[in-house]
Amino acid sequence: MTEHIDDLEIVVRGQARGRYRPERGIIHLVVRVAGADKPAVYTRAVEVHADLTRALTDHESAGGVARWSADSVRVYSYRPYSETGERREPVYNTRIRIEAEFVDFEKLSEFIDVWASVDAVEIGDIDWDLRDETRRDRERELRRAAVDDAILKAQAYSDAVGRGPVTPVLLSDPDMASRVPPSPRRAMPMAVAAGPTPSPSLELRTDDIEIAVAVDARFRAH
Repeated sequence: MTEHIDDLEIVVRGQARGRYRPERGIIHLVVRVAGADKPAVYTRAVEVHADLTRALTDHESAGGVARWSADSVRVYSYRPYSETGERREPVYNTRIRIEAEFVDFEKLSEFIDVWASVDAVEIGDIDWDLRDETRRDRERELRRAAVDDAILKAQAYSDAVGRGPVTPVLLSDPDMASRVPPSPRRAMPMAVAAGPTPSPSLELRTDDIEIAVAVDARFRAH
């Protein structure tokens, strides 16, 4: 008499990650001018903004900048207090935000060298990233690696209890498999990426961009 053995269900999480050199740096800039004369403050801010965007346009024409935008302008005033608590005359401010995506890091370094010395210009963080097409390619590679990792884990569990080859029955985004009943339905894993945003540095020694992918998988073993 042959003993019937039910299929063994195995649920694992496959993971893969990779580190890649950044291909673009997005720099955040602010033109900020303050003073007692509102028209003069605004005019100065517009002049600096025009010079700055002209430089970015030149870099864009030369291929060093992929895109830039200046889509936020704020004009406001406030009345500071003196040391004795009295209200002083209004101080007027004009603030213009600019963002530029550099693909030539040598030109980015030169750009910072020039504009860091301009009083009305504030240089903020630089966000490092890959090009969209490169990121899609790397995520596709990592998805395959994550599935391979899940298969290896599941087979190791099956081998440990004396079962045979495993058969995949479900692939899902992380934490979704527990909400999906057993079935042959297949879903693609989701890529989760995290990249460092280091403070601006004239040496521009950027860290690699890390991309991590995880997939939850359900298998059966006979």
